[in-house]
Amino acid sequence: MFKKILVANRGEIAIRVMRACRELGIRSAAVYSDVDREALFANYADESFYLGPSPASESYLNIAKIVAIAKEAQAEAIHPGYGFLAENPNFAMACEQEGIKFIGPSSRTLEMAGNKIMTRQIMVRAGIPVIPGTRGRIKDLAQAARFSKSIGYPVILKPAFGGGGIGMKVIDRDEDLLAALESAQTLARQAFGDDEIFIEKYLPKPRHIEFQVLADERGNLIHLGERECTIQRRHQKILEETPSPIMTRALRQEMGRVAVSAARALNYSNAGTIEFIYSEGKFYFLEVNARIQVEHAITEIVTGVDLVKEQIKIAAGLPLEIYAEDVTLNGWAIECRINAEDPLNNFAPCPGKLTGYRSPGGIGIRVDSGVHTRYTIPSYYDPMISKLIIWGRDRQETIERANRALYEYIIVGVSTNIPFLKAVVNNPSFIKGEMTTHFIEEEQELFQEMVRLIEQEKSLQEKLETIFNPRRKIAAIAMAMEAYRGRA
Repeated sequence: MFKKILVANRGEIAIRVMRACRELGIRSAAVYSDVDREALFANYADESFYLGPSPASESYLNIAKIVAIAKEAQAEAIHPGYGFLAENPNFAMACEQEGIKFIGPSSRTLEMAGNKIMTRQIMVRAGIPVIPGTRGRIKDLAQAARFSKSIGYPVILKPAFGGGGIGMKVIDRDEDLLAALESAQTLARQAFGDDEIFIEKYLPKPRHIEFQVLADERGNLIHLGERECTIQRRHQKILEETPSPIMTRALRQEMGRVAVSAARALNYSNAGTIEFIYSEGKFYFLEVNARIQVEHAITEIVTGVDLVKEQIKIAAGLPLEIYAEDVTLNGWAIECRINAEDPLNNFAPCPGKLTGYRSPGGIGIRVDSGVHTRYTIPSYYDPMISKLIIWGRDRQETIERANRALYEYIIVGVSTNIPFLKAVVNNPSFIKGEMTTHFIEEEQELFQEMVRLIEQEKSLQEKLETIFNPRRKIAAIAMAMEAYRGRA
């Protein structure tokens, strides 16, 4: 087993990995940028190393510096978390060349999984069902128009590299194709350094379902059930649950079998996710997320498997001790991503200082976060504050408990998406499990409910500021005493 692991990430996922290290008796080393000098994760680690000056967003992308720090710290392995360099084959290769274990798939697997066109071709050869689409990159507008007409509108343009919904464009007619193609290529070039674009058929009433897989380096490979990730904004997940409300035993068996076959086709090892689109009774391979997922905790809660510990054990060369028949799903779980953002302004990020913070508790509640009162959410990174994970014996109890936990969650100083999440878990369509990836656009009453909830929260701000601000609290006590004396 490793003696020390460097965590090449920040925030809640860095703390999540360090917690697993601590339980396994492994020392952890953190890397931090200027704005993260006083962050919780940098102080939680056994050792911390300065990465470099601002712009802080680039610090965590400095492969040479991170590898050099790992060598200085005498860390035998690097855990990349998610985002940043987690799926970068160059980072994995740099680790391999320096004799440092990359906790994740091999650089070759990352290279294949990172190129969506290459991955599609591999899946087709392996007999995995894929969405109808181009076999290779789109070379020009004429080719794009011919192919779009041949499979029928709507279609979706996708960058061959990257993720997070960046550069994806849905097109309903020929007239919009040129502008969309140019925009998608520009965004892909800026975000991923490559403007390669391909086209897929855009399916009606799609649902986003993914399967968690674990594979050791000896050929043992299992799945741990599915997660429903259908509720999204700008193609980015915002609420996930497991099991999926539409899942049957037969469908899980078939989708799980295909997920395992897809992972084998990529010679996959470590933890990963096989993503599918489900539409009108059929499912299709979408992509591979070759890393630990943001939403991994809900799988942990219903299976009892610590996925990060398993990642570390696999990277250390140990065989999987979990067999397919050992995996059982106990109850239901929902994850709400708590973000500093304005849901009434297209979910625009709202960085700033948390002047008050109190997370919910009670049975079935887990909160993964890296923040605290007086912490400043920087503008350089994704504005996620925490992950609220809720467990219940069944879906109804989990939704009821989520409603209660969101009611308890107090965040003062920045706008958050908590009112949106409250509106979702009380929405009749969500409660029935009737969702598509267009949920936010289709359920217009969500925004009416959000406006009401936001106004309701504003009326509480003065009280909450008094609770969390000592000076205002003292002033409020003094005023109350003065009023009491007046009545006496």
